[in-house]
Formats: sequence, structure tokens, C-alpha cells
Amino acid sequence: MGPGAKVIVHCCNDVGGWGKGFVLALSRRWSEPERAYVAWYRRPTDQPFALGEVQFVPVAPGLVVANLIGQHGIATRQQRIVPVRYDALRTGLQRVAEFALENHASVHMPRIGCGLAGGTWDEVEPMIEDELCARGVEVHVYDLPESLN
Repeated sequence: MGPGAKVIVHCCNDVGGWGKGFVLALSRRWSEPERAYVAWYRRPTDQPFALGEVQFVPVAPGLVVANLIGQHGIATRQQRIVPVRYDALRTGLQRVAEFALENHASVHMPRIGCGLAGGTWDEVEPMIEDELCARGVEVHVYDLPESLN
């Protein structure tokens, strides 16, 4: 990931569920993001646990994981409803941009909202360009192995 401060961004649901997709890789590396997310879901305080909100969790010096709530519910195979909420994703990306700029951090992420959340990269990529890249935030997007999608 190179030198300098970094933010790893991923898309979370609004029902407190953690256990599939990219979060499994996060949890194998650091326990803090999952613990913080579950605690936030159970006891929201000054920051509501709601679509569009972002929780910034330090995991190492100069490294923060951003739990971005951009998914409403959890999709099942029987449902045809796509859980990603593009407006919430955009709002969350705006918050990530502010954080990254304040902390002189680059942003790293999978194709957020496009795995289990069911979104399309054609919708998400322009948001990243508008909300992060256009504001001068360095962004790196990674393709994940199929086992994490």
C-alpha cells in the first residue's frame, strides 16, 4: 500500500450483520473493526448507526478502517432486492473524503457495494471519482478473489 496514512473503506449493512465477504479478511487481520461495528450497532451514541454514516476505526499507526453503512439489510438468494443504497454510499464517501483530506491519507478499498451488496461498478465508480478523486484524494481500488465476494 506504500508510505503515508491510509484508510481502508468497506461497505457494511445497517442490521449489524458481520460475517461474509470482505469483512472476513478484515477480521482475520484485525479484530477492532468488527468489535467497533458490533458495539456501534448495539449502542449508538453521539453518532447514529444509520445509512450513510461512517465509523473510523484505527487498527495500526497510520492505518484506519472505515466501516461505511451503505447497505440496507442483507440479501438472500430468494430475494431479488439489491441491498446497496447508492445515496448512502455517496454520503459515506463524502465523509471518507473529509477524513482522508484532514489526515492526509490515501484511500484503499475493494469495489465497495458491488459484492454481496449487489451494486454495479458502473454506478459506484463515478461516485468514487466525484467524491474522492475530484477532491484530490488518492484512491486505490482492488479486485477481490471470488471467495470474498
